[in-house]
Amino acid sequence: MTTSATEVPLSQPLYGASFGQAVSRFFKKYATFSGRASRSEYWWLALFFGLLYGVLGGILGGVIAATGEVQSDGAVNIGGPGIAVIVLWSLIGLALVIPAIALTVRRLHDGNFTGWLYLLHLIPSVGSIIIIVLTLLPSNPEGRRFDA
Repeated sequence: MTTSATEVPLSQPLYGASFGQAVSRFFKKYATFSGRASRSEYWWLALFFGLLYGVLGGILGGVIAATGEVQSDGAVNIGGPGIAVIVLWSLIGLALVIPAIALTVRRLHDGNFTGWLYLLHLIPSVGSIIIIVLTLLPSNPEGRRFDA
């Protein structure tokens, strides 16, 4: 018997989540900092963000290559279409920053770590590496203390 997203309540982590299930649960739990998130939920979203920003970066690069003008000082004038893509990129980033932080906090909870460890990102270079390592660790049953 396989586990589906409808069988597991949103307040619980979905272990072995598929790409679609992970993305769906991410948007359903938009700014929920309580509870836990499985490794599959977290890393499928990392892939989703990579694909999303890769596509947007490719579009931006294509728009700049097609419409950009190189000035005599080497600066590139990107014009209206390039600015529109940058604005779209920025709006998507702003819309996803809070839920991405919430997902990371829930992933930390699943490893039985406090969500406040997210602030390690403020330590240049090393802090982000520590967070990556913590999100790679397996689930800890004691993390249930963070469930609603």
